[in-house]
Amino acid sequence: MLTFDRVQSDWQSTLETFFASPIGLSLKDFLQTRREAQAVIFPSTPFYALELTSLAETRVVIVGQDPYHGVGQAQGLAFHVPASIKIPPSLKNIHKELLRDLGIPLPKTGELTGWAKQGVLLLNTSLTVEEGEPASHSKKGWEHLTDQLLKKVAEDSNPKVFLLWGNHAQSKKRLFEGTNHLVLEANHPSPLSANRPPVPFIGCGHFSKTNAWLKENGQQTIDWEKFI
Repeated sequence: MLTFDRVQSDWQSTLETFFASPIGLSLKDFLQTRREAQAVIFPSTPFYALELTSLAETRVVIVGQDPYHGVGQAQGLAFHVPASIKIPPSLKNIHKELLRDLGIPLPKTGELTGWAKQGVLLLNTSLTVEEGEPASHSKKGWEHLTDQLLKKVAEDSNPKVFLLWGNHAQSKKRLFEGTNHLVLEANHPSPLSANRPPVPFIGCGHFSKTNAWLKENGQQTIDWEKFI
């Protein structure tokens, strides 16, 4: 589970340094203990986002919180589910905003690998979870690693867009202060908050705003309709 030989080369040193640190070693021990206790841990590929999107290619970051905790859902990309899995409510609202904002027809699956391959880093802040137990692996060490990864992205001077949906994602804003990047904030796309103030997700226009800003800064835009 913690092998990262398939991760893009420009992420490798950050992972190696983290897993040699006391916090990284503690996380390894925790995961091993949970496996020995027969816990079912998702996903089997926690570093998939770092396999599909290199640091050098990252132009947009969508910050998630926790992997999905249902069987077959989580693959290591924030908000994404494989084609065989029913689309979760939050992702349905993302699709609804794409339709409202850009006129993109509602897709039949929850695939987002096509975004990742274009430079959209779909990074959860905790990279594993136990079946049926949301946030069961939060505050076990993953957040230290993912903060380091987000800092690496922010330190690169090429213009980027950070999409922070919900309070948890917005707590990471401190990592990007003082940079030349665009940070867009809105409520989480969950049905509980997507239409509520202060900044409803439905109507935020983040996808068109992202492309407009990338274009203004000489960057290639994202084909948001390319889900696969």
